[in-house]
Amino acid sequence: MLRRRERAVDIMALTLLLLLMLVTLSSASHFYGGVVTFTAKGLGSTGNYEVEVRSKATFHGCQYQYFSCYSGNCGYNYQLDAGIIDSSSNGPVTASSWCQTETVTNKLLSTNTPFKTRADSCCWIYYSSYSYSPSWSVLASIDIGLRSDTNQPNNSPDIAIVPFLRVPQNCPRTYNLMTFDPDGDVVRCRYGHFAAAECYDCRTHHGFSLNEAECTLQFQSASQGIYEFELVVEDFPQQSITLRYSDGSFVFQVDPPVSSCTEGLYLPKLVSPTPMDGEIIPVQVGKELDITVKAEAQYSTVDQIILTGPLNISKHHTTAGEFHLRWTPIPANNGLYFPICFAVEVKHGSSVHQSEMRCVLVNVTDELVNTVVTCLESSMIVEVEKATLPPLHYDHLRLSDPSNTVCSLQTHSNSTHVVAIIPLNACGTDIEEDDDDLLFKNEITTVDDPTAIITRRHQVEIKFFCQYAKRGNVSLSFSAHRENVTVWDKGFGTFTYVFEIFPDSQFVSRIDPRSYPLEYDVGQRIYMEIQAMTTVNNTEMFVESCSAAPYDNPNYHSPYLLIQNGCIKDPTLVVHQSQARLYAFSIEAFKFIGLHDQVYIGCSVLMCEAGNPNTRCSHGCLPSGAHRRRREAAIETGVHYVSQGPVKLRNSERDGAGLALNLNMNLVFIAGCALATVGMICGLIFYKSRKSTMRYQPLPLQES
Repeated sequence: MLRRRERAVDIMALTLLLLLMLVTLSSASHFYGGVVTFTAKGLGSTGNYEVEVRSKATFHGCQYQYFSCYSGNCGYNYQLDAGIIDSSSNGPVTASSWCQTETVTNKLLSTNTPFKTRADSCCWIYYSSYSYSPSWSVLASIDIGLRSDTNQPNNSPDIAIVPFLRVPQNCPRTYNLMTFDPDGDVVRCRYGHFAAAECYDCRTHHGFSLNEAECTLQFQSASQGIYEFELVVEDFPQQSITLRYSDGSFVFQVDPPVSSCTEGLYLPKLVSPTPMDGEIIPVQVGKELDITVKAEAQYSTVDQIILTGPLNISKHHTTAGEFHLRWTPIPANNGLYFPICFAVEVKHGSSVHQSEMRCVLVNVTDELVNTVVTCLESSMIVEVEKATLPPLHYDHLRLSDPSNTVCSLQTHSNSTHVVAIIPLNACGTDIEEDDDDLLFKNEITTVDDPTAIITRRHQVEIKFFCQYAKRGNVSLSFSAHRENVTVWDKGFGTFTYVFEIFPDSQFVSRIDPRSYPLEYDVGQRIYMEIQAMTTVNNTEMFVESCSAAPYDNPNYHSPYLLIQNGCIKDPTLVVHQSQARLYAFSIEAFKFIGLHDQVYIGCSVLMCEAGNPNTRCSHGCLPSGAHRRRREAAIETGVHYVSQGPVKLRNSERDGAGLALNLNMNLVFIAGCALATVGMICGLIFYKSRKSTMRYQPLPLQES
């Protein structure tokens, strides 16, 4: 018996192992493509050569691509970093989604001779469940040997392409693949060769043509379906030296025809301020890069942006219909180039259309201009160290709009620093909203003539912004007076919320903090006021929810709801004032207070851009069954929590409530005892009746 049990366990373990293998193979079979690049880091402190290998891979799910040594001395990995670059639910019918990840591997090598690493599996993404899906392979040839032309280690070309491209069947389009070589080499693209293990399927496709010299892919016309491309990107030095190549692969989906191929109608059209394809954008270490992308489509709805770029890049959608790609380089990125490619997707009914793909090249440099930005509740302070600026006339520096005297850079500057104190609602400050924050942006530029309205040459361009979280919780408790709560958001900016209690509906003078804790009779009104302390004219506050709880905890499991999703739930609640940044209301003291020693009232509030119809503030009351839109980028803040209190019922009221509660509990106890007694009597009667009917029966002589 024991042997059979052990055997069953073994079979179970084997079955589980097979299932896990099947799951792994199944998930790995949905491959969209991958790209590998490398950067030589020179000789390390240990005397070994160092190289950083970056591999991007796109699968149906968020998986990571791991390489094995294919040939040569591949060294060993001493540091590995990985993360998600982008994902989308607008995938092909058979997969519905895709996810691109990047793995950054730092290797130590005993020599700088060439070696190859490879990742391969089954299978490419397929267009239908009945179509053939070949295996895939990503091969990277890495050569960090010293170049005879530069006497520096060799680096691979920087290449990038959007993870999943799609185009209507009847719309020809040209795709410029982002290729840049930091060594100044000429870059060319070609299809991989099976004999060199550069690809598995290695096929070319009718309707597509590849310009190898310019690395452009031209689509003319093809049947609907998914087409995989396995390309080799090679760099050719200006002089005669031997170099290797990097591998890049991707998929292309041909969609059903569209009514018009003119961009801006059904297909999205990229418009200003979107950067041009191939533009080089400098960014300093530790300074956030912000790329603005905007698209228009008259008969379609802008849905999302898809991208590929460096690890830790993020994307945000503003209520103004713009997208922002943000990335902050770290010191290890200094001196490197990072390509970023993007395309905007729109929806027309059930159809998804993409804009043209554009790519920019980000050049990371050391910090050039030393700036410090301080964010206050209604203004920004910017300090620029003059010693880090290029030689210029400081009176030629100006903000976006210097027409107001308060916007002059001469007022607060001194011999060592250019100092600007900028109101959040003046000097040309722009306001944006993303998923989590309000952003106030401005810039300092140079002008040819300080008296001129425009300038045609910027010797210096210093962009800066202050960031404030959109949502906040405020809570009013009643035990002892609580001071104002200042909410700090990501170390950028602050909003202060004041939650006070007043003696009457005039809301003139708050109750003296020395009077706390406050006591009320049942039915007596409690007058409260929430105020956002900011002078920014184009913002407004919205009270999203309020509740009472015995603890100062916004996550208390069973609070008494006063306001929920902007809707009044307590029948005694009266709104006395509701202005842009002030909300005054009152409630009647209720028995819930008497059941606890003290009660806190907490409210969730958020700040929005005033007058914008797309913000949560403008939507007002949203009943529980109503659809709540996903917060978009740029005009609401995060939720904050402040408290004040607690409140109590007067002793007589509290004692009465306690007496009533004790009386109710006594009645429940007596009733329970009575029911238990009745149950016992009934059970005894039933038992005796069953016992009296039991009789012995003769057993059969044999079993049938």
